[in-house]
Amino acid sequence: VRVAAIPTIAPYFLPERLRAFQQQFPDAQVVVQEDTTDNLLKQVAHGEVDVAIAALPITAKYVDVEPLFEEELLLVTSPDHPLARKKTVTAADIEDLPFVLLGEAHCLADNVITFCRQKSFHPITVERTSQLAMVQELVTLGHGVSLVPAMARERDASRSRSYRSLAGQKPTRTIVMITNPYRYHTRLVKRFQEHLRRK
Repeated sequence: VRVAAIPTIAPYFLPERLRAFQQQFPDAQVVVQEDTTDNLLKQVAHGEVDVAIAALPITAKYVDVEPLFEEELLLVTSPDHPLARKKTVTAADIEDLPFVLLGEAHCLADNVITFCRQKSFHPITVERTSQLAMVQELVTLGHGVSLVPAMARERDASRSRSYRSLAGQKPTRTIVMITNPYRYHTRLVKRFQEHLRRK
């Protein structure tokens, strides 16, 4: 089974599912890779990958895009940031703050910017990086705030960051499974797809 996922999903979502799948199918060989959404879509279209996991929006044609679940994006700040102690945090509290975001090739940056625009502001981006872990570290150093996936929060054992859920309409992203309907899928690949559907 050839599986690919974007970097803001792969290390957080895949390990437990791969472990459970390989316990159920110990002889199965699962090959995993990380890449950007654009590259994953090409690989799915060309039959180089059986299943890709990414986040909306997906604009490609001739692929099946199946929503798996919706995930909240949490505000992350340094622990001494004023918002870390505020009882309730709203979108209005962050509109004038500097943001640390992923680069433009990452759909998470699009998710963050889209949410901010829905709230009638554009995030003041001071730094961009290619790794979510680096976003978290720059926030820890006080370079700005960010919105990160809840799955990244679940894996973050550090006490040097504060995570908050925004009040009101919450920023979210939709995690999807992408497959090629024109390619033959083995029974094992179909079982893996079923496995991903279990939240």
